[in-house]
Amino acid sequence: MQKILDAILAGEPGEVGSLPVPEFYRGVTLHADEVAMFDGLPGREKDPRRSLHLDEVATPEPAAGEVLVAVMASGINHNTVWSSIFEPLPTFGFLSRYGRTSPQAARHDLPYHVLGSDLAGVVLRCGEGVAAWSPGDEVVAHCLSVELHHPDGHADTMLDPEQRIWGFETNFGGLAELALVKANQLMPKPGHLSWEEAAASGLVNSTAYRQLVSANGAHLKQGDTVLIWGASGGLGSYATQLALNGGATPVCVVSSPQKAEVCRRMGAELVIDRAAEGYRFWKDEHTQDPREWRRFGARIRELTGGEDPDIVFEHPGRETFGASVYVARRGGTVVSCASTSGFQHTYDNRYLWMSLKRIVGTHFANYREAWAANRLIAKGRVHPTLSEVVALEDTAQAVHGVHHNRHQGKVGVLCLAPAEGLGVRDPELRARHEQAINRFRAGVRTAG
Repeated sequence: MQKILDAILAGEPGEVGSLPVPEFYRGVTLHADEVAMFDGLPGREKDPRRSLHLDEVATPEPAAGEVLVAVMASGINHNTVWSSIFEPLPTFGFLSRYGRTSPQAARHDLPYHVLGSDLAGVVLRCGEGVAAWSPGDEVVAHCLSVELHHPDGHADTMLDPEQRIWGFETNFGGLAELALVKANQLMPKPGHLSWEEAAASGLVNSTAYRQLVSANGAHLKQGDTVLIWGASGGLGSYATQLALNGGATPVCVVSSPQKAEVCRRMGAELVIDRAAEGYRFWKDEHTQDPREWRRFGARIRELTGGEDPDIVFEHPGRETFGASVYVARRGGTVVSCASTSGFQHTYDNRYLWMSLKRIVGTHFANYREAWAANRLIAKGRVHPTLSEVVALEDTAQAVHGVHHNRHQGKVGVLCLAPAEGLGVRDPELRARHEQAINRFRAGVRTAG
């Protein structure tokens, strides 16, 4: 592994194709025999530091259409949090079902699960039939793993019956020194970014692009008013940038003055600190409070000059969904992915059907959408929202922090990269955007 790293650090990544691949590598794992460890505990009390391990595991051989990548850096997403607390289901069920689909997929059904759905790194080996990539290519990966054996996936790969999220519903993920991906997950690494910056955007930027910009999502247009929950977080921070780039007006909802300031640094002018203004959308565990929906809607109109949101960018789920449906404008769209506060959504359907609103569900992105989102990063139109970087050894602690919403933007993980700031190939483009690249790094440590 050291010889591979030395070649990459020396600026000779093409040399890795002639170097031997290690038989074992380190990865952040879950263990199948521990899935019951949190039984009986509420979700907030489940501790990823107990369930996540840093293990040495066997290196998989890339099969047809697959690529083995030396992972320089990765990132933490909410699917790693869900995996680590075995919610809504232990991921070993995903691996088992995938393993039954083909002999190639059977390699994923193991008593351990290497997690992680982001990476930036260097191609080491290519399986049979891989033509677009070669050893030494510097790449980032999106997390759509798809088989495309069924016609339903060929108009939109996200509709393929065998669509899965790599590192969550498949094995050999990116929180590791090596990772196994399908060749059609790879995209060029933006040259002006460091390894950890490049790794930060894959999942969340692509997800936000489909959810907000794509015709498969809300189909953002110039002049739209967009309510963005968690606007300084991993997903919302990209939605805020995409809204601004597209000529829309984001209304950013955050939970602290520090997060409000981050939104303003991105260029957003309309910000609601929901904690400071005391919004409580639930009277108790079972009863929502429509008066708070109305108070929240009035605050949005106050900021926008009387306009309701054309689009509500939803991802908290249970806690906010009733309010989201209420505040969307007549004929507006609530576009939903994920449910970080709970998967069971309750809302008053009168505000949906009588006002002709739409709820659109989206999930990650297809290859074309992910490529378009990465292109915006590469051109310096959208910037990484990296707030903190930890070593691979400290991943469990960082996941614990994300579980408790102590982060803003994205938390990066150094895998093979020995330090931050390495891997920049286009210093001139970087110099033009240095301030924007680092705007999430201005705060104090948040993820621990």
